[in-house]
Amino acid sequence: MSSRRQFIRQGIIGATAISTVETLSSFSIPQKRSGMKPIVISTWDFGIAANQAAWEVLKKGGKAIDAVEQGVRVPEADLKNMTVGKGGYPDRDGIVTLDACIMDSEGNCGSVAALEHIAHPISVARLVMDKTPHVMLAGDGALQFALENGFEKEDLLTPEGEKAWKEWLKEKKYKPVMNIENKSFAVERLPGNQYNHDTIGMLALDAQGNLSGACTTSGMAFKMHGRVGDSPIIGAGLYVDNEVGGATSTGVGEEVIRTVGSFLVVELMRQGYSPEDACKEAVKRIVKKKPNIAKDIQVGFLALNKKGEYGSYALQKGFSYAVCHNEKQDLLIPGSYYYKS
Repeated sequence: MSSRRQFIRQGIIGATAISTVETLSSFSIPQKRSGMKPIVISTWDFGIAANQAAWEVLKKGGKAIDAVEQGVRVPEADLKNMTVGKGGYPDRDGIVTLDACIMDSEGNCGSVAALEHIAHPISVARLVMDKTPHVMLAGDGALQFALENGFEKEDLLTPEGEKAWKEWLKEKKYKPVMNIENKSFAVERLPGNQYNHDTIGMLALDAQGNLSGACTTSGMAFKMHGRVGDSPIIGAGLYVDNEVGGATSTGVGEEVIRTVGSFLVVELMRQGYSPEDACKEAVKRIVKKKPNIAKDIQVGFLALNKKGEYGSYALQKGFSYAVCHNEKQDLLIPGSYYYKS
């Protein structure tokens, strides 16, 4: 998925082109598409590769729940992705802990929080949903469950993660950089800076018209051991209602939890809001509740409704999301945002 403490708002030093992706800078892409199914959308530019894995399931008539699980496993396995999965940076004790949740079209859901030693928390969350009467398992209990179900225990701390942690220990300062998860932006990494951690949230609508979602993260870099953000919390980091649509979030998890953000977005869509307008209203709710915090942090929401229409809205410039459907498999769209300066 970010710290609620002061963010460096001037950490963005430029934008670099992505040669393999067409964006809104090259042509106009409507954020509403009626009757578009199957379709998969996800947060950030690493969502492009994740979407393509999900699309392999959807294009064959597969279920949305299988698509989102397979999709987010891609960034979970990417050692170059410092915000998700086994490439994620550790907490302040040098321990990598992972969070994830998943939800299907029937309202079934599963979640794991503060999970250690398992590279694919989304698949453990899927088994919590499929094999237990519970919704969430945490910490040692989640690890025990994973091992009992055949998952391999491994050391998730990468050499890069260990190096960053040891550098952070020199000063132990929290100076997060917004939008570092978006490779479209070149960001200066100063010694001791908090490397912003974030999330991949994914939503899919399959050919049968059913919705599902998944969300997975390694959480805030150098967080307090045991800290859990919004990503594994149903209703905060992810929510799906098959009658209406689904929503997911990215950014400062504490503020998303305080507004039950993804549930709020879905309920606004139920009232007739478009996906983007629902996301915008949820962002404005954060601004209203915590104006002094909101101006210095990033939170973004992404939504997909039952018609296949999609949209997003964030606090700050820099959030982007990926879209994949029959007509195009590698769209990357900059999200709309609240603070214009």
